Amino acid sequence: MRKRFPAIYIPHGGGPWPFVDLGPKEMWAPLDGYLRSMIGALPERPKALLVVSAHWEEKAVTLMNGARPPMLYDYFGFPDNAYALEWPAPGAPALAEQARALLDAAGFDTALDPARGFDHGTFVPMMLAVPNADIPTLQVSLLQGLDPGQHLALGKALAPLRDEGVLLIGSGSSYHNMRGFGSPRAIEPSRRFDAWLAETAVAAPQEREDRLVRWAEAPAARECHPREEHLLPLHVVSGAAHDEVGTVPFHFDMMGARASAVQFG
Repeated sequence: MRKRFPAIYIPHGGGPWPFVDLGPKEMWAPLDGYLRSMIGALPERPKALLVVSAHWEEKAVTLMNGARPPMLYDYFGFPDNAYALEWPAPGAPALAEQARALLDAAGFDTALDPARGFDHGTFVPMMLAVPNADIPTLQVSLLQGLDPGQHLALGKALAPLRDEGVLLIGSGSSYHNMRGFGSPRAIEPSRRFDAWLAETAVAAPQEREDRLVRWAEAPAARECHPREEHLLPLHVVSGAAHDEVGTVPFHFDMMGARASAVQFG
């Protein structure tokens, strides 16, 4: 019997960070190592990845259903090589239909997008985690309006896929204040929010859900997330967690701010 696959919230770093000069290599080395080891740490290799990226928002939950998704270089101001990166993973059209049926049954408005490419919330971390690009990958959007309860419900709807060989990944960052990166002023707020995040991850499921719905009341919440799109992939992952208690398998300091991963299962 296939084991239920985890649901994991990962920090995806900044832009195309592994492939350009974006600060000291030793700063990024922990994230590089964590992402490269993520698939190998699983009990078996997933048959597919479902990635909810912080860099895609739509009015309806939208699923990429192209068989060969292109690249979407959704960042600016980097060297030319950052716009020649390739991660040619196959799409997952059948999984998109399966996921859409689950979402429709849960009452979500849904749509398919056969033309959209993998954005950097997917392809940058997955170039490290799956360097051979040999696992079919479905990318799913966030919902405009950024309602935390809706994103918990989104994860609950997708949860059955974890029993079908699918690894759910929420790709964002537990600290995302562009004005704070590189500033000493980011250190203390990011650590206060990170402590709240760790307490939330290991809380009982109902308490965890209540805390995530009220995430803006957390210490330094808006200092760390002036806009919450990089946090909400955590809500999706948490919603998919059934009655599991989470862990914080990884954290590191990124340009002076603490960022963590959270895993269920």
